[in-house]
Amino acid sequence: MNHLNQLLRRVPVWLLYTVAPVYPAWLLYLGLTGGLGVEPVEVLEHRMGEAALQLFVLTLAISPLRRVAGLNLLKFRRAIALIGFFYVVLHLLVWAVLDVQALHRVWADVLKRPYITVGMVAWGLMIPLALTSNDWFVRKLRGNWRKLHRLTYVAVPLGAVHYVMLVKGWQLEPLLYLAAIIGLLVLRLRFKARRQPV
Repeated sequence: MNHLNQLLRRVPVWLLYTVAPVYPAWLLYLGLTGGLGVEPVEVLEHRMGEAALQLFVLTLAISPLRRVAGLNLLKFRRAIALIGFFYVVLHLLVWAVLDVQALHRVWADVLKRPYITVGMVAWGLMIPLALTSNDWFVRKLRGNWRKLHRLTYVAVPLGAVHYVMLVKGWQLEPLLYLAAIIGLLVLRLRFKARRQPV
């Protein structure tokens, strides 16, 4: 694990931002060339949302991985979370622009459909997190920065709940995402509790 961590230290963080657009660009290419089936917009929308959720799960897993397995990915955590937010924005844009295609219908769906309401609340909570995910805000907000970023523990589970509510019936995959997120949050709380003085 030490050898792997040494290799990871040599990987520049900017590389993640460079690679991030490749997946949505590939999906867009598949959609335009018939590679996403008969409902390309729906598939594109779903895959972008799922990719975002996977990145948020990874973000939550970074601290437990370091403590349990000794794998140190801390230098990449901010980049992974921001790329996840970028994918959420693309997920939202595909839904609003390519699927719904009308601003008044977007607002109507937010008010009418609970799973969309939950998803929009999750996205709204992520906005201040994304805007303050830079060194200037860390210095400016000081201790309040950590308090603000605890919104992650609400926004990410809401994203998983949005996915569970979205699918028809009780499907296993969304429930696994939700279970993984809850499990990782419980682990983080246990780690924090152990650091508290008795």
